[in-house]
Amino acid sequence: MHIGVAGNIGSGKTTLTEMLSRHYGWTPRYESVIYNPYLEDYYSDIKRWSFNLEVYFLTQRFEDLLEISRSDKVIIQDRTLVEGVHIFVENNYALGNISERDYKTYMQLFGVMSSIVRNPDILIYLKCSLPHLVARIQQRGRDYEQSISLDYLEGLNRRYEEWIAGYDGTVITIDGDNLDFKNRPEDFQSITNRLDALLFGLFK
Repeated sequence: MHIGVAGNIGSGKTTLTEMLSRHYGWTPRYESVIYNPYLEDYYSDIKRWSFNLEVYFLTQRFEDLLEISRSDKVIIQDRTLVEGVHIFVENNYALGNISERDYKTYMQLFGVMSSIVRNPDILIYLKCSLPHLVARIQQRGRDYEQSISLDYLEGLNRRYEEWIAGYDGTVITIDGDNLDFKNRPEDFQSITNRLDALLFGLFK
């Protein structure tokens, strides 16, 4: 089984992925951030490095999906392949950070990949407001993220809402503004209760 955790920058995806993997004994797959060779360059010059960064992420996530498809374990993934495409690539293309030529090349590559992989069995969406995201980004203090513009984050948030509204699959939407699942056990339990309802039919 494949569980995907989706959400904007600073929404708490990695924290939730880690907590759920420990709680259920699932195998986590994390987004390549620390060892990403393009990330700092990207945030210093988004237009120059958008295509390089997105191709790198696409490759890493595709490799993850191939491994997931061959595994008999339950795997929980921090950010999904389709999310990266329909949110981040589309946003950069709309902002003019990816050229028409590069966008067509990227989407052709994605089309080939998507023909042999499938969406997660369950998608967990962390929905957060712009002020909450900004506060989280400032709190975790990654230098390269401090230059992210509000327009960029707002565009991502808008695309997340549009994507989730039309998503063809099982989605659990989590209120990231009002649930402190990291520090409040009862908030984390409210998430696992909803997952249990889908996985085991224990709750209604």
